[in-house]
Amino acid sequence: MASFLKSIDGNHLLEVGLEGFYGPSSSEKQQYNPNFQVGTDFITNNQIPGIDFATVHSYPDQWLSGSSEESQLSFLNNWLNIHIQDAQNILQKPVILAEFGKSLRTSSVNQRDQIFNIVYSAAYSSARGGGAAVGSMFWQLLAEGMDSYGDGYEVIFSKNPSTASIIIDQSQKLNKIRKMFVRLRNIEKWKKARNIGRAGKGGSSNGN
Repeated sequence: MASFLKSIDGNHLLEVGLEGFYGPSSSEKQQYNPNFQVGTDFITNNQIPGIDFATVHSYPDQWLSGSSEESQLSFLNNWLNIHIQDAQNILQKPVILAEFGKSLRTSSVNQRDQIFNIVYSAAYSSARGGGAAVGSMFWQLLAEGMDSYGDGYEVIFSKNPSTASIIIDQSQKLNKIRKMFVRLRNIEKWKKARNIGRAGKGGSSNGN
């Protein structure tokens, strides 16, 4: 399917939409899966040539329900780090830390904010160093009046100011990184154009 889509739209970015569970192709890493050893294959599926970037989901409150808060946070840190490393070293593709959160039906706002901080810290550290993790998408942003869509994981800026502040801060930090890489890319383009210009002048002079 990926190759078919690329054949009709080569500029269309594709991803599989995986939670990130490890499968038979990397059996030694199945130990990092949550408390079950079934599911998709993060490595094999994302190695398909037509797939442009990988995704990983993070729901420690669901996957490790009944475990302590410390165990869930420890799992989350390991889960994020191993997938960022695999995306960079094995897949050699970007990875989006997609679909993460913590339900307010079973936890406090402070506990959820801690989850956001961990995910955002992993994404920012990677992006700042030119790593594979280039962004993150929490589940889910709602506006006031959309209560029927709420599932406990929703973020409503007006009702969740502390979470909104964390999101805004992350957005601003990543935007600074984006601007920095744009400047570096423009410098490289300028250097390349200058070198081509110099080579052209040199060739003309030698021709005379």
